[in-house]
Amino acid sequence: GAVQTVPAAAVASAGIRRFWLGTDTVGRDVLARLVSGARVSLGVGALALVVALVLGIGAGLVAGWTGGVVDALLMRFVDALLAVPMLFLLLFLAAVFRPSLGVLVLILGFSSWMGVARLVRGQVLSLKEREFILAARAIGASGWRIAFTHLLPNALTPIVQDGALRLGDLILVEAALSYLGLGAQPPTASWGTMVAEGQEVLASTWWLTMLPTALIAATVIAAALAADGVQELARREQT
Repeated sequence: GAVQTVPAAAVASAGIRRFWLGTDTVGRDVLARLVSGARVSLGVGALALVVALVLGIGAGLVAGWTGGVVDALLMRFVDALLAVPMLFLLLFLAAVFRPSLGVLVLILGFSSWMGVARLVRGQVLSLKEREFILAARAIGASGWRIAFTHLLPNALTPIVQDGALRLGDLILVEAALSYLGLGAQPPTASWGTMVAEGQEVLASTWWLTMLPTALIAATVIAAALAADGVQELARREQT
């Protein structure tokens, strides 16, 4: 939405009565920017996770179900990408492409799918010789029907658990790139950009940096707890 500008005198007189968490160095409502930053940081992280899951699940299913040369080529490609330091890859891609939220989503998604692919491939390899898969083959079900209706649903628990952890990582990386000026661009509010802007006045108004930092930390911890919850539910179902 439109950015509301407030004269310095009005900010000084209104103070906490108008802005619950005060204003930043240019008179913008800190609470409103935290909420707007949550939309950007969580949205970018969630969309990047979708990109990573689509690419990773697709590659993992193809590699695990097809096997042979296709599996070998895909996994060597994945290994080559994983051999590149992630920070270097992210900084390189962010520097090559013009910074924008759409580009940031694609960069994060394309740099995060390899682990998903290896996880899904491992699940497919462990499941495809099970009796229910052999029975589906015996009644003439097509390979891709088996993959999407039998293999993938039975591999969802580790995928969901990994996705929860990965979401926390993606939000953290988005904040880091935005902090470095390679993610969300001002005046768009992002938790990372708010941390970067607040460090300029850290000694006098420390909360401008600490509030978005605390939200980033809380979100990452919540994602980790969600992953633990999924694991616990899966353990209870097995017992």
